[in-house]
Amino acid sequence: MTGDLLELYDETLPVVYGYLLSRCGHVETAEELTSETWLAAAASTGQPLTPAWILGVARHKLLDHWRRQDRERRRLAELAAPLAAGRGAQDPWPDELDHLRAEAVLAALPADHRAALTFRYVDDLPVSEVARLVGRSEHGAESLLARARRSFKAAYLENGTDDE
Repeated sequence: MTGDLLELYDETLPVVYGYLLSRCGHVETAEELTSETWLAAAASTGQPLTPAWILGVARHKLLDHWRRQDRERRRLAELAAPLAAGRGAQDPWPDELDHLRAEAVLAALPADHRAALTFRYVDDLPVSEVARLVGRSEHGAESLLARARRSFKAAYLENGTDDE
């Protein structure tokens, strides 16, 4: 079994790391989440280890990371609330999304919104798979996606009011 695990590790490490890095955007975080993914795989018992299963573990590790970030952000939001009051008028919705601003907006969304949008539009997963990954019914996932899109658009427009 050890040889099989090492072969699977060699085969899927670049995929897992690349997946995590492209979604979190930070080398150190991607390395840590990749490590957590493989620790979970090594500790699994009775689970047939496949590349798809490993990528599923990586998705869950990323979602857990986003949830931790979300908890920290909520704690700090109370301190920042007085500074956010009185922002200027919003720009109209642009024809093309500025990629860097879009990533920043996505990173600032609540974990469930960020996960749903990433799984649906970045990973191009069907709504049924998004539902399974976020632990909701298909109808619940559709509702979550609708709220997440509205939140993304509002935050994107708000973020665009700063002079850059």
